[in-house]
Amino acid sequence: QVQLVESGGGLVQAGGSLRLSCAASESISSINDMGWYRQAPGKQRDLVASVTNIGTTYYVDSVKGRFTISRDSAKNTMYLQMNNLKPADTAVYYCNAKRIWSTITGYSSNYWGQGTQVTVSS
Repeated sequence: QVQLVESGGGLVQAGGSLRLSCAASESISSINDMGWYRQAPGKQRDLVASVTNIGTTYYVDSVKGRFTISRDSAKNTMYLQMNNLKPADTAVYYCNAKRIWSTITGYSSNYWGQGTQVTVSS
């Protein structure tokens, strides 16, 4: 069972920056996909960005050019650098890790952090 702990959220003015961290309880080298999701009040939890263990990244269109996802295997930590923040980015941000046990059957395990609040004021 991988434990994930997010940090770095807070209150920031529009145009400001924050860096979120997601620390894992064990080596992330064997974790195939890691990602950041966010959930605004009354809305579903959506993927914001993801990074694979070979460095392939994905960003939702609304954050492209503003957010950067990365992972540091030496520190067992994933990051989300968020620049030029907008009020629409306000949400609880969740860290996710997916470990694929079998590429034949597709059997995998999903792990979630507890979330960190990001609030962007206008």
